[in-house]
Amino acid sequence: MIPAMNRIWLFCLASTFLFAATPDLRAEESAPKCYELRTYFTNPDKLEALKSRFRDHTIKLFEKHGMTNIAYWEPTSNEEQILVYLMAYPTRESRDASWKAFANDPEWKAAYAESTKEGKLVRKVDSVFLEPTDYSPGAKIETKDPARLFELRRYTTNPGKLPKLDSRFRDHTIGLFAKHGMTNLFYFHLAPGQEGSDHTLVYLLAHRGNKDRDDSFEAFRLDPAWQSARDASEAEGPLLIKGGVQSLLLTPLDFSPMK
Repeated sequence: MIPAMNRIWLFCLASTFLFAATPDLRAEESAPKCYELRTYFTNPDKLEALKSRFRDHTIKLFEKHGMTNIAYWEPTSNEEQILVYLMAYPTRESRDASWKAFANDPEWKAAYAESTKEGKLVRKVDSVFLEPTDYSPGAKIETKDPARLFELRRYTTNPGKLPKLDSRFRDHTIGLFAKHGMTNLFYFHLAPGQEGSDHTLVYLLAHRGNKDRDDSFEAFRLDPAWQSARDASEAEGPLLIKGGVQSLLLTPLDFSPMK
C-alpha cells in the first residue's frame, strides 16, 4: 500500500507543441500559465485497460484539442492501481474550452464506450491546478534512455512561511539539488482558490534511479552550504509543519512524452 501520508496528499493533488520535437516549457510570454495534475483511481483490474485507452486514443485527442501532454506515471509501489499525469494549457480558460471540446468529440465518445463495455475503468478522478513559481526551471518534455525515476514532492509550511521557503529554494536549494545530481523539473504553487494555496509548494525532480536518488539526498543533507542556508532561513522558527515533507516516487509509462 502507498503510505498513508502519500495517499492523503495524492488525493489532495491528485497539443504537444508543434514547433519542436522536445517542447520547452520556459517562463516566456507564450509559456503555459496553467498546469493540472490529475490522478485516476481505477476499479479492480482496470489499470491496464486505462493505460491502453490513453495510449491508443486519449493522449492523441488531448493534443487534437490543444492540450499539452507532459508526463504520465504510476507510483513505483502501486497496489492501489493509480495513474498520475501532468498537463499544461495556455490559460485556465483555454483549459476549460479544450476539455469541453474533448468531452464532446465523437472519437472520444466511441473510445470511451468501447473501453467500458465490461464496466467503468475509473472510480475516482482528482485534479489540482498549479502555477509555476518564478524560479521554476524551463523543463523540456524529453525522453531519456534509460527512463528516469521521478519524484513528486509536496511541502506544507507554517502560516506565513511560504515566501521564505520560496526564497530558500530560489537562492540555495535548487542549485544544491543540481550540484548533487538531481534534475529540477517544475516548481509550483497551488493556483489561488484551492485549499492550501497559501502554504504549499509542489515540485518535481528526476533521478537516474533509486540508488542515485538516495545518494544525492544524503550528499545534499550533509552539504555545509545546505546546512547553513537551512539554519539561516529558520532563525525565527521552522518553515515547515511537522511531517510537512511528503514524497511520491513515480515510474513513467511507455506513452509518456517525458521519461
